[in-house]
Parts: sequence; structure tokens; C-alpha cells
Amino acid sequence: MAVSLKNAVRGAAVHAILSWERLESGIAYNPASGKMAQDPYPGYAPLRNNGRVHRSRLCNAWILSHYRDVDTDYRDWQCFSGDPTKAAIPGKRSVIPDPGTPSMLSLDPPAHRRLRSLVNKAFTLRAISALEPRIRSLMHGFLDRVEDLSGFDLMTAVARPLPVTVIAEMLGVPAEDGARFRVWTELRARIVEPAISAAERAEAIRVADELDAYFAPIVEERRHNPRGDILSALARAEEEGDRLDARETLNMLRPLLVGGNETTVNLIGNGMLALLRCPDQLQRLRDNPSLVPAAVEELLRYDAPVQINLRRVVEDCEIDGFPVRRGDDLILLLGSANRDPEQFRDPDRLDVARNEGSHLSFGRGIHHCVGASLARLEGRIAIEVLLERFSSIGLAGPLPRFRVGIVLRGLQSLPLAAVPARSDCIGLQSAPTFRIGRAGGAVTVVFRAMHQGPARA
Repeated sequence: MAVSLKNAVRGAAVHAILSWERLESGIAYNPASGKMAQDPYPGYAPLRNNGRVHRSRLCNAWILSHYRDVDTDYRDWQCFSGDPTKAAIPGKRSVIPDPGTPSMLSLDPPAHRRLRSLVNKAFTLRAISALEPRIRSLMHGFLDRVEDLSGFDLMTAVARPLPVTVIAEMLGVPAEDGARFRVWTELRARIVEPAISAAERAEAIRVADELDAYFAPIVEERRHNPRGDILSALARAEEEGDRLDARETLNMLRPLLVGGNETTVNLIGNGMLALLRCPDQLQRLRDNPSLVPAAVEELLRYDAPVQINLRRVVEDCEIDGFPVRRGDDLILLLGSANRDPEQFRDPDRLDVARNEGSHLSFGRGIHHCVGASLARLEGRIAIEVLLERFSSIGLAGPLPRFRVGIVLRGLQSLPLAAVPARSDCIGLQSAPTFRIGRAGGAVTVVFRAMHQGPARA
């Protein structure tokens, strides 16, 4: 009874605030509504049409919905920061959640520049590109385990295990711990949600402690006995004599695990659902597989795995002529910016051959996603292998539902029915080997995989 009364009071308060907001501007933004969780895009258009900036009374923040403004603010870290400790006003309700410990995701230069330069050495384009045979092998392996192609969940079979297995192997930890990583990352990912409950926050902090306890001895061991993995590269990476200490290394591992895993999970799930809902575009990929890389970019634009980002104004300034003050919070609507008709022609249409503009799904500026190339690679391979192995793929079971969230947008499940292709496909069944090399003081991690013959389609 007490819980029901509390929920009723909260619901009445939210309704009153939204009514006030609607009276002020003619529209109201309620990111926590079930309707927005399942399909936020119809709600973005009124925000874009109502001016450059919208005041959300419910979130106590300014809403930026246009591509130009989101892009500009992303790049200007001196005025707009993701650090919850900057320009904080005591007693003011903030939309920016505090992750508990600082990480590269929220820090600004010079601290960010130092950490990013060290991490970049462990995530070189060469290292990521060399992972392709192993990722393709894993993808085939996961599909081989599907027992009933007439009805299986793509999220459980592929989308969730693939990225966490890849990152675990890159880090150099036992593959059998992948299931633990999946649980940890899903629970920890909730820390980025502004509407996180007290219980969820406590759980996310507990998970952070468990991750630290798991990685701390491994990091220390790699510091003295390096191997050819990213943990060793992070533990030993240097920039002009500077090195990550143990605490910084652990703080770095959490966003690498959570960000890389959640983004790719949602890319695969959201992307396949979009293609299945637009069968003409799926057929274009079957007819012309060379379009898949462009399709991945379009899928990232069309239904972004990360829908919003949060910033705080650290100096009085203007956004496209609109004045904002130090301490104001900003909500950057990436999903809306990616559908802005000022930037993209016919933005609500999925076009796998689209070659205009660039989406904001991986951010901009100094905080551009460090794992973007890995997510793109995994998304491309997932689509290629699915099309290669199955002559037809369709939705099965109930209408797919999205998980409740404001920042991250991803499916609970994606039930599919598939028909195997007749021809055999070639798989790569090998574990990667790693080698750390140095050239001019730089650390590179090189991944190699061996082709070991066919796998059945």
C-alpha cells in the first residue's frame, strides 16, 4: 500500500511538472515514458520544430535536439563538460549522474588528454582490423549453437555474447568469465541513466567493486609479467615517461567494458530490427554485400545505441544565440540530431546506401568513442554472417520490446526465424595471438588469427 501511494504521488507530481512545461512552450519532454522508450523519434520532431533550445522542467535541463547544436557542444569541452563535479550548484537537482569514480568519459583536459593518449596505444586501428578473422569465427560459432532456427533470440544467441567475448579476449582474461562480464556490464551500465533508482545505483557501485577486485591482481601481474594483451598494454603504456597507476587502470577498464559492450549489443539488435522492418533495404544488402559498411553507419544513425548525452555549462555562453548560464545542465539528444532534416535528407527513412553527412552516435571531439572502430567491425561482421548463413530471416514471436532506459537504447529480445542457406560458408576457427611491439616509444598491440578451414552453414 505504501509503495502504491508513493508511486501515485510521484505520478501526480510528474504530471503537474509536464503540464507546467507544456503551458510554457506548447510541448513537454518526458524521456521516462514508456512511449518514448519504445519509439522516441516521433517525440523528437516537435522539439526540433519548437526552436533551437527547449527547457525541460521535469529534467531541470536545457534540451538540444538539432544536429548543429549537439555537434558544436560536443566539440566545446571548455564550455560544456561531462564532469559532474564541475560548476555544480549546491542543492540544485542535476540530471548528470555521478559514476562514483572519475573516468576518461567524464574528465576534461589535461587529465583526459593524458589518459586518452595512453589508451589509444592499446586500441590502434591495426590491432582492431586484425581481429576480423576471430570475430567472424566467434559469430559462426554462436550461430552453430542455435538449436532451433524456427525460433531463437538473436540478443541471447549473438548480440550479447559476441562483444563481451571479444573484449575479454582482447583484455587477456579467461573466456569462461565472459558470462560474468555480461552480468557485470549490464548492471554497471545503469549508472549512466539519470533516472536510476537508489537500489540500481547501489548495485552498480557493488558491481564496480567486484570488477576492481577481479582485475586488480591481474593488472598487477601484467605489470611485472606482460603478455600480448590489452591489459598488459594498459599496465605498461607510457606517454613521455608517464604511466597509468593501478587506480587509473581500473577506472579505465570499466568504461572500456561497459561502453564497448553495450554499444555493440544495441547496434546489432537495433540494426537487425531496423532491417527486418525495412525488407527492401535488407534485400539491397543481399543483392550487394559491399553496401554493408555503409549500412552499419546508416543503422547507427537511424536508431542510435546511445540516445542522449549529458553536459554541464561551465562558463556563461550562448548556444546558437541562446544564452545559457554556468551550472545549467544540458541534454544532447543524439537520436534527434541523427534525424535532423537540416542535416539529412528524408531522415526518417532507412537508406543503407546513404552517403551524406555523418551521424553523432559515437560522439565528437575529445570524447569520440575510443572503441568506435571495434563496434563498427563487430556490427559489420554480424550482418555479413547472418546474410551469408541464412537465405531468409524474419521476426518471430511477440513484437520486440526495448529495455527501459533514457541514455542507452537496446532490445530486451529479438525473436527470429531463419532458413539456412544451401551453400557452405567458410569459418575461421582460431583464437587470436597477441604481440606487443614498440616503435619510437609507442606501444602497439597486434592481433593475429589463423584460418583453419570450413564451418558448416
